[in-house]
Amino acid sequence: MLTSDFDYNLPQELIAQAPADPRDSSRLMVIGRTTHDIKHEHFYNIVSYLQAGDLLVWNNSKVFKARLHGTVELDQQSDDIPGVVPSTNKILNTPAQVEVFLVRPMENPGVWKVLAKPGRKLRLGMRVRFANDFSCEVMTKEKDGTLLVQFGEEDFIVREKANKYGEVPTPPYVKPQTIDSKLQVQYQTVYAKNEGSVAAPTAGFHFTPELIEKLKAKGVEFAEVTLHVGLGTFLPVKTDKIEEHQMHSEWAELTAKNADLINLAKKEGRRVVAVGTTTVRTLEGIAQKYCDNKCTPSENVVRQFGGDINIFITPGFTFQVVDALITNFHLPKSTLIMLVSAFVGDRKFLLDCYKQAVEEKYRFYSFGDAMLIK
Repeated sequence: MLTSDFDYNLPQELIAQAPADPRDSSRLMVIGRTTHDIKHEHFYNIVSYLQAGDLLVWNNSKVFKARLHGTVELDQQSDDIPGVVPSTNKILNTPAQVEVFLVRPMENPGVWKVLAKPGRKLRLGMRVRFANDFSCEVMTKEKDGTLLVQFGEEDFIVREKANKYGEVPTPPYVKPQTIDSKLQVQYQTVYAKNEGSVAAPTAGFHFTPELIEKLKAKGVEFAEVTLHVGLGTFLPVKTDKIEEHQMHSEWAELTAKNADLINLAKKEGRRVVAVGTTTVRTLEGIAQKYCDNKCTPSENVVRQFGGDINIFITPGFTFQVVDALITNFHLPKSTLIMLVSAFVGDRKFLLDCYKQAVEEKYRFYSFGDAMLIK
């Protein structure tokens, strides 16, 4: 299929710049996968569409302050870096400013995959300093545009210092003038607890503690996964054919307790309702590793897992775990809208839903409104 098959027109004014207040007052489009019916609700009415015995599974990953602003140490700047006179290679008093975006830690302690802006200004061996006690050295530059850098601390200390000196990586389509301390706090689900994501699993933004209690009172059950959101979620598809796009691995975990809850729901014929595409990728990625479409609901479709998930879900994919999906409205031509299209099972119908959302002036993207696909 072509990447252009997943394009649609979106007026800029419909890109949400902040979450609804309260969060569950956002709008909700309810879509029937087989009936193709569409209903317009508010998210707090999702209680009416979930039933006792449904198993709601969400991603409990927590965002850390992965965006760092640093300077290249003066004695390492070269003649094509601002602050250097090319003809003499004389270093001036203005250091080169660099933004480093922490993506994920690698296997070797202190080594991280990062994005840098402007990345072309960084050379191997250069040191970028973010604070007196916090810096990294450039090790390699990868073909995909990422870099590997070496910190002098263990990974959890790197995150601690990033949270001290960095910024929450709010999406690029959120206008800088709207980003304040309140918005950075809001860029987190109310149930986030396992720190490690560089972008929030935004379908969960619509839940409030009060709504969760209403769902529990109705008999809805809950399970959780962890997927630390990384490049696999937000990098654009640059290939014309979607089959040529390369996904990046993301670290995921499913505990034995939560695996048992999911397997029991499948055996008993109860719905597994995924909150967000990250939850879908985790559940279906684990099922694919262990079942490869060979398991039946009477068997265990998932198992305890901790490691990398690299799955690109496109139309034609066979879903083994997820029966219903809560998700936001995603960017055109993104891997996320391709996943949702695969789950709906009808690309044209999904694009019709998006067209209707535009006409009804739904709010789009991370802080926008939601869909329930059942």
